[in-house]
Amino acid sequence: MVVCVCNAIREREVREAARCGAISACQAYRSMGKQAKCGQCVPFARAIIDAERAAA
Repeated sequence: MVVCVCNAIREREVREAARCGAISACQAYRSMGKQAKCGQCVPFARAIIDAERAAA
């Protein structure tokens, strides 16, 4: 599933960033060399990161 249309970031990429230590959407995007543009994706990315951290 696409999380960020502006940057073409997929859910699996956000999950992987969370597993590698990202605790925010900004950190996850930065780890991919990208940054949020319009911001519509941030709440969804945050939820994915929170879910990954809870499962760890």
